[in-house]
Formats: sequence, C-alpha cells, structure tokens
Amino acid sequence: QPQLMESGGGSVQAGGSLRLSCVASGFADSNYCMGWFRQAPGKEREGVAAMYTYGGNIYYADSVKGRFTISQESANKTLYLQMNSLKPEDSAMYYCAAEGAWACHALWVESTPARNFRHWGQGTQVTVSF
Repeated sequence: QPQLMESGGGSVQAGGSLRLSCVASGFADSNYCMGWFRQAPGKEREGVAAMYTYGGNIYYADSVKGRFTISQESANKTLYLQMNSLKPEDSAMYYCAAEGAWACHALWVESTPARNFRHWGQGTQVTVSF
C-alpha cells in the first residue's frame, strides 16, 4: 500500500526558511510524479512544486519561483521542499502527493491538478508570521 509521510512544518517569521520532507513507501513503480501542494483555509488546494522521480522538467508555481526548491533523494525515496524567504501568504497546510508520471503534466496545464493525484500524505502545517 503506497504511503507518504511528511515532516518539517512549523512556525517561522517572514523571511525565514523551512525544509519539508516526504518519505514514500509501498510504490511498485520507480518512475512516477511526486509533488507538493498546499491548502490555506477557504482556498483550493494548489500545486506548489513537482518533479518526475526519473528527472526531467520541474514545476514551480509562479508564486514560489526563486524561493522554493524541490529535490529528491532516490536512495531514501525522500522528497524535499526547501522554502526560503517565506512570506505570510505561504502559510498553509502542505501536502506531499504522488501519482503516475503522467500526472505531473497536469500541473502545467490544469487549474485544479490536485484531482489527478491519488496518493497523499497527512499534511504538515506551515505558518509564517509578520
């Protein structure tokens, strides 16, 4: 049974940094799409960053380009999201998600890409204060 487990959320002041981690287990295929989404109260779940486990194009939401970096450590099946220069508007519950490789494409072309992902972590809260 595929599972995703996030860690690393917390509370920081604006301008600070956090690193989120997501450990994947139980995936039969080694090639798939993994990404980070976030959801603030009253808002849609939005894609933040995503990548193919075998490399290639990386997606970033315009709002985080230049501040967030997604990366993976294949040996440990761990996905990371390094978040720098955090802003109060980055405050949200952050979720790790995984799906077949085809799902990454949705982040570039769909307004609600989250609906394409079947596997989700439990979420980790990020709060950025002024």
